[in-house]
Amino acid sequence: MAENKSCAFRTSIGGQALIEGILMRGPEKQAIVVRDQDGSLVEKVEELKLIKDRYPILGWPLVRGTVNFLDSMVKGVKALMYSADFYPDEEAAQPSKFELWLEKHLSSKKLESAVVALAVVLGVGMSLFLFMALPTFLTGGLTHFFPGFPMWGRNLLEGLLKIAIFLLYLFFCSRQKDIYRVFQYHGAEHKTIFCYEAGLPLTVENVRVQPRHHPRCGTSFLFVVIFVSILISSVVFGIWPITNALLRTAVHLLLLPLVVGITYEFNRWVGRHVQDSGLARVLTAPGMWMQNFTTNEPDDSMIEVAIRSLELVLPSEKGKDEW
Repeated sequence: MAENKSCAFRTSIGGQALIEGILMRGPEKQAIVVRDQDGSLVEKVEELKLIKDRYPILGWPLVRGTVNFLDSMVKGVKALMYSADFYPDEEAAQPSKFELWLEKHLSSKKLESAVVALAVVLGVGMSLFLFMALPTFLTGGLTHFFPGFPMWGRNLLEGLLKIAIFLLYLFFCSRQKDIYRVFQYHGAEHKTIFCYEAGLPLTVENVRVQPRHHPRCGTSFLFVVIFVSILISSVVFGIWPITNALLRTAVHLLLLPLVVGITYEFNRWVGRHVQDSGLARVLTAPGMWMQNFTTNEPDDSMIEVAIRSLELVLPSEKGKDEW
């Protein structure tokens, strides 16, 4: 089955592959299901508390994209840490003096919050360096040696470098053995959501034949973020030419919330119309193709994990998960 034409609706349900497990998020709650070393399934379900319910302005278009992106990163890191606890490294080294100091002076809850915050900061920082600062400084070096290089040429080259770095990053990640299994769970997550959206019973047989590429995937989202940033920065630097690499990087950072906000709204639109709009299918094609790097065909045991995690987040009221 190459593509799912029978999809009756698009849901607000999304997920994330973990270490031998899946995080699934619905409109009311999220669930983590992990396969333990003895083969049993370990489940953790939490009610969702959305910040936009307290501060409605954070749910406005263009604003909600950045809010949801940061919220997903925090919840994703916590879920990864939770799943990793079921697979301790037997050959792990003794804790360092710094780790012992942290355990002594911080409660387990505070320590977890600190680790999550550090992981999010490092993750965001690494992404900003690879996909924003590095291309800017590399093209800055080019203009240093070739002062007459046109601004439009620098903008174009900077954009091509961002795409090239992103592709190389995905390629090298997909070649790692442990990541391959995580990406199998990623494929299982997509297939299960497709099966549910098609209105089919959630069985291993029905899920197995579904596509593993989904238009609302995080891989597609990141690619569109890069593409939108290229378009916006080209316009901004076309009107306001900036050659200094540090200043260009600062402007990129200032534009990032707008870029993420536009990308989020774009993903919502294509998520609703990808089955009935040729334009939506064309616009999502590059991001869908890149999922060849980040999704692999799962085995039946992985599909079982995905099915169970989805069942746990289905809303109590029919239709509440429509997007």
